[in-house]
Amino acid sequence: MKRYLPLPFLAVLVAAQPPPVALRPYHQAEREFHASAAIAVPATLKSGLRTAKASDGAVWTATDSGVWRETSAGPTEDRKRYFASRRWLPDDKALHLSPDATGGMWIATETGVSHIFFRNWTLEQKTVPFEQRIETRHNRFGMVASSHLLKAGDLASNQAVSSDNDGLWTAMYGAGECFRYAVTKSPDALRLAKRSVEVLLKLEEVTGRPGYPARSYIVPGEPRPRDGAWFWQPSGAVYWKGDTSSDEVVGYYYLHSLAFDLLPDAELRRKIVGTITRITDLILDSGLTLTGVHGMPTWWGRWDREYFQSERGKGDSPLNALEILSFLKSAHHITGNPRYAREYTRLANQESYAKITTQYRELLEGPINFSDEELAMLSFYPLMQYEKDPKLRVIYRQALEQWWKNMPRQKNPLWSFIYSASDPSARPNLNDAVWTLQRTPLDLVTWTVKNSHRTDIQWEPSQDRFRQRQSVTLLPMDERPVMKWNGNPFRVDGGNGGHGEDDGAFFLLPYWMGRWHRLLKGQ
Repeated sequence: MKRYLPLPFLAVLVAAQPPPVALRPYHQAEREFHASAAIAVPATLKSGLRTAKASDGAVWTATDSGVWRETSAGPTEDRKRYFASRRWLPDDKALHLSPDATGGMWIATETGVSHIFFRNWTLEQKTVPFEQRIETRHNRFGMVASSHLLKAGDLASNQAVSSDNDGLWTAMYGAGECFRYAVTKSPDALRLAKRSVEVLLKLEEVTGRPGYPARSYIVPGEPRPRDGAWFWQPSGAVYWKGDTSSDEVVGYYYLHSLAFDLLPDAELRRKIVGTITRITDLILDSGLTLTGVHGMPTWWGRWDREYFQSERGKGDSPLNALEILSFLKSAHHITGNPRYAREYTRLANQESYAKITTQYRELLEGPINFSDEELAMLSFYPLMQYEKDPKLRVIYRQALEQWWKNMPRQKNPLWSFIYSASDPSARPNLNDAVWTLQRTPLDLVTWTVKNSHRTDIQWEPSQDRFRQRQSVTLLPMDERPVMKWNGNPFRVDGGNGGHGEDDGAFFLLPYWMGRWHRLLKGQ
């Protein structure tokens, strides 16, 4: 069976890449809520302190808009921390403080009491509640589903519901499980990775059009989302969502290439070959477009020259050229079909698609689209793993550098690890990536979070692509609104009052990828 990285290539990569970050246990912030009269609440909380020194020397300050913790010890980026919103407090009007014996703090607010404390965790230990969250509240027929909370913050009121990109979110979760299996050989990781692949196979099957995957599907009795184009299977067993975008297709090639190389299941590999063949043939036979049930290209399923030359598609052309080259390279690797190699070579060279990938900065207009960054990095990963032609690799590295230009300030672990795995000479700040994983909160309820009143935030003069205010300052994950990697990390306000919960696969994928690529050492 093939390994994802052939051992000789892996040895060269490990020798050339930056030294791994040695992982150590770190202080994970947690909280518990109590009623004001609860037995556990210390009597000293009635002392009226608005400023208190914790047992570890940190100074905590209560304000009408949250609590600040400041210390001169520890990592610089953790010396000043802000605790606000229902993620940390019953309400933001903090009244009194009382230290505990472990460096934490009891905080009385107008409506209750919060105990914020710290415990030593490893990142691998942290993966356990993230895995449990997905299985308990985000598993809908194996799809990683969105969660709607009927009662704000009440996890017991969870409803797993269909979303616009169930295929992509499931693919990214499954990719993380592939890496987890490669690192640990865990039977559970293997089961979950295979289940994710089978879900994507099902999404392609339910449409009845070979090679055309659905975005999502529901069964009779489930609530149907109001948006999108929906179609019944002739049997009436499944109602599936069409107008499939490039997001889903990127997810298919990304997960299937990993599963093909990393999972020890010959029958699954055979199914992957069949599905990738059908999808790739449909795209090629449809003139480099993804055509739906009516035989017309979907709104975002365009990789053809005519689209690149149109007013709407010109700005998309560097990303879409990258995507189709990644699809064809992956398809040839998986199937061995010489047609895909010929088409790849023709597009890359004769049609200048390789050169088009390097025009991202040249054609970029307006604010950054962070969703496009996600699609680009997921496309770069298999392309750079499989491409061995030194001339093409030079071109693709030029393209990668253009996307990377905006990424170091995000301290995004997934982008950092893909960048490092794609270019052995790259030197991303892996400590920044680890810090983001460490500061990812355990609570991923979509509480309303407000930071725009803070005086420590520097603001961008321009708005983001949704005409929202954005910062220059990058706030830690546990101080800003919950979002996936396709969200704008510089949007400091957000949330929906606690009526949803993110699945957290965005944490699992980079952690296990970093372990597999030996960018992280230890747990």
